[in-house]
Amino acid sequence: MRPFLHYRTTRRTLISILTLLPALSSPLLTVPVLAQTTSQNPLPSWNDGAAKQAILDFVRVTTDTASPNHVPAEDRIAVFDQDGSLWVEHPMYTQVVYCLERVPAVVEKKPELKDVAPFKTVLSGDREAIARLSLRDLEEILAATATGMSVEEFNAEAKKWIGTARHPRWKRPYTELVYQPMLEVLRFLRDNGFKTFIVTGGGQDFVRVYAQQVYGIPPEQVVGTAGGTKYGYGKDGKPFLTKEPKLILNDDNAGKPEGIHLMIGRRPYAAFGNSTGDREMLERTGAGTGARLKMLVLHDDAAREYAYGPAQGLPDTKVGPFTPALYDEAKKDGWTVISMKNDWKRVFPFEH
Repeated sequence: MRPFLHYRTTRRTLISILTLLPALSSPLLTVPVLAQTTSQNPLPSWNDGAAKQAILDFVRVTTDTASPNHVPAEDRIAVFDQDGSLWVEHPMYTQVVYCLERVPAVVEKKPELKDVAPFKTVLSGDREAIARLSLRDLEEILAATATGMSVEEFNAEAKKWIGTARHPRWKRPYTELVYQPMLEVLRFLRDNGFKTFIVTGGGQDFVRVYAQQVYGIPPEQVVGTAGGTKYGYGKDGKPFLTKEPKLILNDDNAGKPEGIHLMIGRRPYAAFGNSTGDREMLERTGAGTGARLKMLVLHDDAAREYAYGPAQGLPDTKVGPFTPALYDEAKKDGWTVISMKNDWKRVFPFEH
């Protein structure tokens, strides 16, 4: 029996398991520190070029009251994909790693799962076998590790994990692997009256745990894949919400503009992404009148981060693919492609 198969997940959340599970260490949630910025140099981690200039020009024309492209303060909405756009998504989405690492705790509470697939496979530590898990298997793991508990319990577990888990390549907390240039964009937009939102295919509750500390984005400005909750009362009579294996919003592909309409209620003037899952969000943003900023991060820097596409002849990937078709659409419709290699002076806050 597979009791959680009706909980449908997204491509960006669950595709395959390709990496060693990171070790747990420091108990503190690390908060990135922005580089010193000034009004004369609001984007110090960007090289001069078309991408940087597009951001500067957009903010200038949308905030100048004399400009025909001026945007009223209440309409200044900017949306950002998270995985691969604001922080590292390779070799695997952070939330997938979290779900896998939660399996032992789930089995401890439910010993009957110990010898049942796919939990038995994860407990074996056999990376090749884990990589062969089907989408249904991964859905079952997600449902078992992210539902059936109170909202408060989930938040506490996720916060504890994100504060201790480390990336297998850099041996640093995932919260340090945010892109310094994008932190500067977030700050620059907010300094100019824009409200910044995360619009992610990842779990909404998961991202809300750390969005304020890491990005300066409050939880109510995170739109993500959302599951249902059920209201109830504890033995002490106090009310609580239980997370249920029921999908409310699949916030990926066409689900992103749908989620923006549902949760924000305004069409964005700026949208940032990095993969095919962000296409519809940028299309919807660009279909509005006036000045619109549409940007895609191209991961073409294997030395400082990762290189993958398969656009521009880069290696193919199942995690955050940037296809030739998406690249062609970007060029055709005037979207700006950000080259990580050429447009960013540095990638992470800890670089000097």
